[in-house]
Amino acid sequence: MSIFIDRDTKVCVQGITGKEGSYWTKHMMELGTNVVCGITPGKEGQEVEGLPVYNSVKNAVAKHEIDASMLFVPPKFTMDAVMEALDAGIKKIVTIADGIPLHEMVLIRQAAKEHNAIIVGGNTSGVISPKLAMMGSFPHWIDRVYKKGNIGVMTRSGSLTNEVTAMIVKAGYGVSTLIGIGGDPVPGTRFAEFLNMYENDPETKAVVIIGELGGIMEEEVAEEIAKGAFTKPLVAFLGGRTAPKGQKMGHAGAIVTGGKGSVEDKIRALNGVGALVAERPRLVGTYLEQLGVPKE
Repeated sequence: MSIFIDRDTKVCVQGITGKEGSYWTKHMMELGTNVVCGITPGKEGQEVEGLPVYNSVKNAVAKHEIDASMLFVPPKFTMDAVMEALDAGIKKIVTIADGIPLHEMVLIRQAAKEHNAIIVGGNTSGVISPKLAMMGSFPHWIDRVYKKGNIGVMTRSGSLTNEVTAMIVKAGYGVSTLIGIGGDPVPGTRFAEFLNMYENDPETKAVVIIGELGGIMEEEVAEEIAKGAFTKPLVAFLGGRTAPKGQKMGHAGAIVTGGKGSVEDKIRALNGVGALVAERPRLVGTYLEQLGVPKE
Protein backbone atom coordinates (compact mmCIF):
# COMPACT_ATOMS: atom_id res chain seq x y z
CA MET A 1 0.00 0.00 0.00
CA SER A 2 1.33 3.45 -0.90
CA ILE A 3 0.20 6.86 0.25
CA PHE A 4 -0.96 9.75 -1.95
CA ILE A 5 -0.69 7.88 -5.27
CA ASP A 6 -0.94 4.31 -6.55
CA ARG A 7 -1.82 2.63 -9.85
CA ASP A 8 -5.53 3.27 -9.33
CA THR A 9 -5.04 7.04 -9.00
CA LYS A 10 -6.30 8.76 -12.15
CA VAL A 11 -3.94 11.61 -13.03
CA CYS A 12 -4.16 14.53 -15.42
CA VAL A 13 -1.13 16.59 -16.45
CA GLN A 14 -1.43 20.36 -16.68
CA GLY A 15 1.18 21.64 -19.10
CA ILE A 16 1.49 18.28 -20.85
CA THR A 17 2.45 19.68 -24.27
CA GLY A 18 5.57 21.46 -22.97
CA LYS A 19 9.03 19.92 -23.13
CA GLU A 20 9.14 18.94 -19.44
CA GLY A 21 5.49 17.95 -19.33
CA SER A 22 5.66 15.58 -22.27
CA TYR A 23 9.02 14.09 -21.21
CA TRP A 24 7.99 13.29 -17.64
CA THR A 25 4.49 12.18 -18.61
CA LYS A 26 6.14 9.44 -20.67
CA HIS A 27 8.24 8.32 -17.68
CA MET A 28 5.31 8.52 -15.28
CA MET A 29 3.37 6.19 -17.55
CA GLU A 30 6.35 3.85 -17.98
CA LEU A 31 6.47 3.38 -14.21
CA GLY A 32 2.77 2.53 -14.10
CA THR A 33 1.07 5.83 -13.30
CA ASN A 34 -2.52 5.94 -14.54
CA VAL A 35 -2.33 9.19 -16.55
CA VAL A 36 -5.67 9.73 -18.29
CA CYS A 37 -5.31 13.08 -20.07
CA GLY A 38 -3.51 16.39 -20.32
CA ILE A 39 -4.42 20.06 -20.22
CA THR A 40 -2.86 22.93 -22.17
CA PRO A 41 -4.92 26.03 -23.09
CA GLY A 42 -5.31 26.30 -26.85
CA LYS A 43 -4.16 22.72 -27.54
CA GLU A 44 -7.43 20.80 -27.23
CA GLY A 45 -7.67 18.02 -29.79
CA GLN A 46 -3.97 17.20 -29.75
CA GLU A 47 -2.49 14.04 -28.23
CA VAL A 48 0.62 13.42 -26.12
CA GLU A 49 1.75 9.83 -25.58
CA GLY A 50 -1.67 8.77 -26.90
CA LEU A 51 -3.47 10.88 -24.29
CA PRO A 52 -6.13 13.45 -25.22
CA VAL A 53 -5.35 17.10 -24.50
CA TYR A 54 -7.97 19.59 -23.31
CA ASN A 55 -8.06 23.37 -23.05
CA SER A 56 -9.09 23.35 -19.39
CA VAL A 57 -9.41 21.13 -16.36
CA LYS A 58 -13.16 21.73 -16.52
CA ASN A 59 -13.27 20.21 -20.01
CA ALA A 60 -11.13 17.28 -18.86
CA VAL A 61 -13.26 16.36 -15.83
CA ALA A 62 -16.34 16.42 -18.05
CA LYS A 63 -14.81 13.53 -20.00
CA HIS A 64 -12.71 11.69 -17.41
CA GLU A 65 -12.71 10.74 -13.75
CA ILE A 66 -9.65 12.52 -12.31
CA ASP A 67 -8.22 12.09 -8.81
CA ALA A 68 -4.99 14.07 -9.06
CA SER A 69 -3.28 16.71 -11.15
CA MET A 70 0.42 17.01 -11.97
CA LEU A 71 1.53 20.54 -12.87
CA PHE A 72 4.38 21.24 -15.28
CA VAL A 73 3.54 24.93 -15.34
CA PRO A 74 5.84 27.99 -15.03
CA PRO A 75 5.84 29.66 -11.59
CA LYS A 76 3.96 32.76 -12.73
CA PHE A 77 1.06 30.58 -13.93
CA THR A 78 1.10 28.08 -11.06
CA MET A 79 -1.48 29.74 -8.81
CA ASP A 80 -4.03 29.99 -11.62
CA ALA A 81 -3.42 26.35 -12.58
CA VAL A 82 -3.80 25.16 -8.97
CA MET A 83 -6.99 27.16 -8.47
CA GLU A 84 -8.40 25.74 -11.71
CA ALA A 85 -7.73 22.19 -10.49
CA LEU A 86 -9.22 22.91 -7.06
CA ASP A 87 -12.33 24.47 -8.58
CA ALA A 88 -12.77 21.33 -10.70
CA GLY A 89 -12.84 19.21 -7.54
CA ILE A 90 -9.35 17.67 -7.73
CA LYS A 91 -8.03 16.87 -4.24
CA LYS A 92 -4.40 15.93 -4.91
CA ILE A 93 -2.08 18.32 -6.74
CA VAL A 94 1.68 18.28 -7.30
CA THR A 95 3.57 21.29 -8.65
CA ILE A 96 7.30 21.21 -9.28
CA ALA A 97 7.71 24.91 -10.16
CA ASP A 98 10.62 26.67 -8.45
CA GLY A 99 10.14 30.35 -7.68
CA ILE A 100 6.39 30.60 -7.08
CA PRO A 101 5.86 34.03 -5.46
CA LEU A 102 5.68 33.72 -1.69
CA HIS A 103 2.35 35.50 -1.30
CA GLU A 104 0.84 33.24 -3.97
CA MET A 105 1.98 30.09 -2.13
CA VAL A 106 0.28 31.41 0.99
CA LEU A 107 -2.95 31.78 -1.01
CA ILE A 108 -2.49 28.33 -2.60
CA ARG A 109 -2.04 26.69 0.80
CA GLN A 110 -5.09 28.48 2.17
CA ALA A 111 -7.21 27.47 -0.83
CA ALA A 112 -6.13 23.84 -0.51
CA LYS A 113 -7.27 23.77 3.11
CA GLU A 114 -10.61 25.31 2.15
CA HIS A 115 -11.10 22.62 -0.51
CA ASN A 116 -9.86 19.80 1.77
CA ALA A 117 -7.11 19.11 -0.78
CA ILE A 118 -3.41 18.27 -0.57
CA ILE A 119 -0.78 20.29 -2.45
CA VAL A 120 2.77 18.94 -2.82
CA GLY A 121 5.40 21.53 -3.77
CA GLY A 122 6.49 23.82 -5.20
CA ASN A 123 10.23 23.51 -5.67
CA THR A 124 10.02 19.73 -5.51
CA SER A 125 10.57 16.60 -7.58
CA GLY A 126 7.12 15.35 -6.55
CA VAL A 127 5.89 12.04 -5.12
CA ILE A 128 6.93 8.48 -5.98
CA SER A 129 6.05 4.99 -4.82
CA PRO A 130 8.77 2.91 -6.52
CA LYS A 131 7.59 0.28 -9.01
CA LEU A 132 4.00 1.58 -8.67
CA ALA A 133 3.44 5.20 -9.67
CA MET A 134 4.80 8.72 -9.49
CA MET A 135 3.80 12.31 -10.01
CA GLY A 136 6.88 14.36 -10.77
CA SER A 137 10.37 14.14 -12.20
CA PHE A 138 12.20 11.29 -10.49
CA PRO A 139 14.73 9.10 -12.35
CA HIS A 140 12.77 6.05 -11.22
CA TRP A 141 14.90 3.70 -13.32
CA ILE A 142 17.86 4.05 -10.91
CA ASP A 143 17.31 0.89 -8.88
CA ARG A 144 19.99 1.68 -6.28
CA VAL A 145 17.81 4.63 -5.21
CA TYR A 146 14.20 3.88 -6.14
CA LYS A 147 13.74 0.37 -4.78
CA LYS A 148 10.33 -0.66 -3.46
CA GLY A 149 10.27 -1.29 0.27
CA ASN A 150 8.89 -0.28 3.65
CA ILE A 151 10.57 3.05 4.50
CA GLY A 152 8.66 6.29 4.01
CA VAL A 153 10.79 9.26 2.98
CA MET A 154 10.01 12.97 3.18
CA THR A 155 12.49 15.50 1.88
CA ARG A 156 13.06 19.24 1.64
CA SER A 157 16.13 18.80 -0.55
CA GLY A 158 16.45 17.86 -4.18
CA SER A 159 20.19 17.21 -4.25
CA LEU A 160 20.30 15.15 -1.04
CA THR A 161 17.33 12.94 -1.85
CA ASN A 162 19.13 10.50 -4.13
CA GLU A 163 22.16 10.28 -1.84
CA VAL A 164 20.26 9.57 1.36
CA THR A 165 17.76 7.23 -0.27
CA ALA A 166 20.63 5.28 -1.87
CA MET A 167 22.00 4.69 1.64
CA ILE A 168 18.60 3.38 2.74
CA VAL A 169 18.66 0.91 -0.15
CA LYS A 170 22.32 -0.01 0.47
CA ALA A 171 21.37 -1.02 4.02
CA GLY A 172 18.88 -3.52 2.62
CA TYR A 173 15.70 -1.46 2.77
CA GLY A 174 13.49 0.15 0.15
CA VAL A 175 10.99 2.98 -0.14
CA SER A 176 7.21 2.81 0.34
CA THR A 177 6.42 6.41 -0.65
CA LEU A 178 8.82 9.32 -1.11
CA ILE A 179 7.37 12.83 -0.88
CA GLY A 180 9.31 15.92 -1.87
CA ILE A 181 7.94 18.62 0.45
CA GLY A 182 9.92 21.27 -1.38
CA GLY A 183 12.57 23.71 -0.25
CA ASP A 184 10.62 26.98 -0.28
CA PRO A 185 9.54 28.85 2.89
CA VAL A 186 5.84 28.04 2.33
CA PRO A 187 5.31 24.51 1.01
CA GLY A 188 1.84 23.34 0.07
CA THR A 189 1.98 20.68 2.78
CA ARG A 190 4.44 20.38 5.66
CA PHE A 191 6.31 17.34 7.06
CA ALA A 192 4.04 16.99 10.09
CA GLU A 193 0.90 17.07 7.96
CA PHE A 194 1.93 13.87 6.16
CA LEU A 195 2.82 11.92 9.31
CA ASN A 196 -0.72 10.62 9.81
CA MET A 197 -0.69 9.05 6.33
CA TYR A 198 2.55 7.20 7.07
CA GLU A 199 1.27 6.23 10.52
CA ASN A 200 -1.82 4.61 8.98
CA ASP A 201 0.03 2.88 6.13
CA PRO A 202 0.69 -0.76 7.12
CA GLU A 203 3.42 -1.02 4.48
CA THR A 204 5.47 1.81 5.99
CA LYS A 205 7.48 0.54 8.98
CA ALA A 206 9.58 3.67 9.57
CA VAL A 207 10.06 7.18 8.19
CA VAL A 208 13.20 9.06 7.16
CA ILE A 209 13.09 12.83 6.86
CA ILE A 210 15.71 14.72 4.87
CA GLY A 211 15.68 18.21 6.31
CA GLU A 212 17.93 21.22 6.54
CA LEU A 213 18.56 24.32 8.58
CA GLY A 214 15.88 26.99 8.51
CA GLY A 215 12.18 26.93 9.24
CA ILE A 216 10.54 24.80 11.93
CA MET A 217 9.15 21.82 9.99
CA GLU A 218 11.48 19.35 11.70
CA GLU A 219 10.57 20.73 15.13
CA GLU A 220 6.89 20.28 14.20
CA VAL A 221 7.61 16.60 13.54
CA ALA A 222 9.10 16.30 17.03
CA GLU A 223 5.97 17.92 18.49
CA GLU A 224 3.72 15.38 16.75
CA ILE A 225 5.83 12.50 18.07
CA ALA A 226 5.68 13.99 21.58
CA LYS A 227 1.87 14.11 21.34
CA GLY A 228 1.73 10.45 20.29
CA ALA A 229 0.37 11.28 16.83
CA PHE A 230 3.23 9.39 15.18
CA THR A 231 4.59 6.23 16.78
CA LYS A 232 6.80 4.56 14.17
CA PRO A 233 10.62 4.77 14.19
CA LEU A 234 11.99 7.96 12.65
CA VAL A 235 15.47 8.83 11.41
CA ALA A 236 16.52 12.24 10.11
CA PHE A 237 19.41 13.61 8.11
CA LEU A 238 19.77 17.39 8.26
CA GLY A 239 21.70 19.45 5.74
CA GLY A 240 23.50 22.59 6.90
CA ARG A 241 25.15 21.07 9.96
CA THR A 242 28.43 22.87 9.18
CA ALA A 243 26.89 26.20 8.15
CA PRO A 244 28.60 29.10 9.96
CA LYS A 245 26.52 30.60 12.76
CA GLY A 246 25.11 34.03 12.01
CA GLN A 247 25.79 33.67 8.29
CA LYS A 248 22.94 34.55 5.95
CA MET A 249 22.22 31.54 3.72
CA GLY A 250 20.93 31.71 0.16
CA HIS A 251 18.41 28.85 0.16
CA ALA A 252 14.86 30.17 0.18
CA GLY A 253 13.76 27.95 3.04
CA ALA A 254 16.89 28.37 5.16
CA ILE A 255 15.64 31.00 7.60
CA VAL A 256 16.63 30.70 11.27
CA THR A 257 14.60 32.67 13.81
CA GLY A 258 14.20 33.05 17.56
CA GLY A 259 15.69 29.85 18.96
CA LYS A 260 14.26 27.62 16.25
CA GLY A 261 15.48 26.66 12.81
CA SER A 262 19.16 25.90 13.37
CA VAL A 263 20.39 22.35 12.90
CA GLU A 264 21.23 22.22 16.61
CA ASP A 265 17.65 23.19 17.48
CA LYS A 266 16.28 20.46 15.23
CA ILE A 267 18.63 17.78 16.55
CA ARG A 268 17.72 18.65 20.13
CA ALA A 269 13.99 18.51 19.39
CA LEU A 270 14.14 15.21 17.47
CA ASN A 271 16.49 13.45 19.88
CA GLY A 272 14.26 14.57 22.72
CA VAL A 273 11.39 12.42 21.40
CA GLY A 274 13.47 9.36 20.54
CA ALA A 275 14.21 10.01 16.88
CA LEU A 276 17.75 9.51 15.63
CA VAL A 277 19.63 12.13 13.62
CA ALA A 278 22.39 10.85 11.34
CA GLU A 279 25.57 12.88 11.00
CA ARG A 280 26.28 11.36 7.59
CA PRO A 281 23.93 9.97 4.90
CA ARG A 282 25.57 6.54 5.16
CA LEU A 283 24.43 6.29 8.80
CA VAL A 284 20.72 6.54 7.97
CA GLY A 285 20.48 2.84 7.10
CA THR A 286 22.54 1.91 10.17
CA TYR A 287 20.18 3.84 12.42
CA LEU A 288 17.14 2.13 10.89
CA GLU A 289 18.75 -1.18 11.83
CA GLN A 290 19.47 0.08 15.37
CA LEU A 291 15.81 0.99 15.77
CA GLY A 292 14.86 -2.59 14.84
CA VAL A 293 13.10 -1.78 11.58
CA PRO A 294 12.54 -5.08 9.72
CA LYS A 295 13.94 -5.63 6.24
CA GLU A 296 11.77 -7.18 3.60
